[in-house]
Amino acid sequence: MPEKSKDIPTKGETTRSAIEDSAVELFMEHGYHATSMRQIAERAGLALGGIYNHFSSKEELFEGIIVDKHPYKKILPLILQVQGDTAEIFLKNAMSIVMTELDREPYYIKLMMIEFVEFNGGHGAAMLKEITPEVLPVFEQVVKSRKNLRVTNPAVLMRSFFGMVISYFITQMVISNSVISSLLPKNSMEIYVDIFLHGIIKPES
Repeated sequence: MPEKSKDIPTKGETTRSAIEDSAVELFMEHGYHATSMRQIAERAGLALGGIYNHFSSKEELFEGIIVDKHPYKKILPLILQVQGDTAEIFLKNAMSIVMTELDREPYYIKLMMIEFVEFNGGHGAAMLKEITPEVLPVFEQVVKSRKNLRVTNPAVLMRSFFGMVISYFITQMVISNSVISSLLPKNSMEIYVDIFLHGIIKPES
């Protein structure tokens, strides 16, 4: 009997993905607590017991979404292609790519807000276990190949970069359609990255 291609998802993987997609839609529409497993099953076209073949609880399902739907799987290959002779150019290009992809799938930041508020970031370990082996080497390479970096610890650089992305995206959501938004320059993201790289105080001449 011929083996199935590794690129073709199994029936179980397809069902799991459908459950997660349905849960994301409902979490975005009604919130985490107002969404029941029965509603998720109905949205996915399954009997209620069908969900429990894949997830033992709604919290386990939420953790699965945080891990399986993390946008790094799309973003990382793009970052690996980023060009730039200096750390500054590289990080500016990387930031642009990340923000473009998150703008296309803003649900992930909203899910992370649920994670922070409802679970105090308790599923972060599962997420980082998944993404760190893939993402950390990118920052290790930045530290090794780029000169004039004040940060030489790849983990610190990765954390600070993630912090910049999350803080920019959240503040962008807060100020959207506000008077503050109308006062900001069109290149505000570039300025934000520049502050991340150099701070807000001009160097003394």
